[in-house]
Amino acid sequence: MNIKDIQQLIKFVAKSGVSEVKIESEELKIAIKTSQNSKKVVYSNPPSFIPVQPETEEPVESLKPKPFETNETKSNFENNDYITIKSPIIGTFYRKPAPDKPNFIESGDTISEGDVLCVVEAMKLFNEIESEFSGKIVKILVEDASPVEFDQPLFLIDPS
Repeated sequence: MNIKDIQQLIKFVAKSGVSEVKIESEELKIAIKTSQNSKKVVYSNPPSFIPVQPETEEPVESLKPKPFETNETKSNFENNDYITIKSPIIGTFYRKPAPDKPNFIESGDTISEGDVLCVVEAMKLFNEIESEFSGKIVKILVEDASPVEFDQPLFLIDPS
């Protein structure tokens, strides 16, 4: 399965209304999950190793991913007036489409629904992250060219 096949599969699943698809082969594992409310598509690459737990069936606490949160972002999230745009995938966050191009947005910019906010590069694919809301960018929470995790907050938007 090549990159174009994966992209077409993601688009097909997003349009079909199916909530979850899993495909496994010897070379690749893909899980695509969609949410009817947010219309987000998630895909991931399997870990390079799978830890084996001795004799217990309880999950190992140290292997569970820790939620992303800092003191700075925690105080901002307490303000319920702001909408948080989160990363739909794991990858590298970029504020501009190419090194010689200007940033998609800056703090203080007014955006509309469908505007491209950033790109997240995952598996050599540059995925444009579009706004699902209109409003004003209050804060950009991630530095350019930084790794991001699934569901990590990227932007705060004031919808008023």
